Amino acid sequence: MLSQPAGRIESPEVVRLSALPDEDRARGNVYALLGNLLAGPPDAGMLHMLRGISPEADDDSLLAAAWQMLAVAASRTDHESLREEYDALFIGVGRGELVPYGSWYLTGFLMEQPLAQLRGDLRELGIERQAGVHEPEDHAAALCDTMALLITADEPAPLDQQHGFFARHLEPWMPRFFRDLQQAESARFYRAVGQLGELFIGVEAQAFRVSVPAAGAAKPS
Repeated sequence: MLSQPAGRIESPEVVRLSALPDEDRARGNVYALLGNLLAGPPDAGMLHMLRGISPEADDDSLLAAAWQMLAVAASRTDHESLREEYDALFIGVGRGELVPYGSWYLTGFLMEQPLAQLRGDLRELGIERQAGVHEPEDHAAALCDTMALLITADEPAPLDQQHGFFARHLEPWMPRFFRDLQQAESARFYRAVGQLGELFIGVEAQAFRVSVPAAGAAKPS
């Protein structure tokens, strides 16, 4: 089981979102949900919540279909099966099927330059890893949590700052990670998580290009 990354959000319901526009509330919830699902298998309460997902009847988008697939996947599993699936995917004996770290996807090695750059950006944002947490900050769950925090903090980060973080630390590798998750041999429930994650990251990237066309270029090394 993974230790909780910095800024861990326990469930989408507890995020303080009252002052947020509806669109940002929804974005923050999706990032928080993905962070939870990637940090560990969902418990009974979250499974119950996922089984109740029901997209709008007139929404025929791919993203709505992905939400429906997630609800169906949740209805076909239980916590014990999910624990075994999660272990096979991300923990394993020595290593799981997937290595959910940005440095690994970008360089083929852990603890490389992308992690150092991420840590520098996190320091600038005032985000620190919690005491006792051992997972590197470039774990996919921690990055989703960070995006949720940037969107849902008491003082949310400006949109161009959100975009910059997304463009440097999520967009270059996370779509490929979510595609690998969909294709992993052990993935059943998590195949639906991968589908939702890939589509959501794609929607975010497109929305940022429209809303902040000049932002998102990587910082110079």
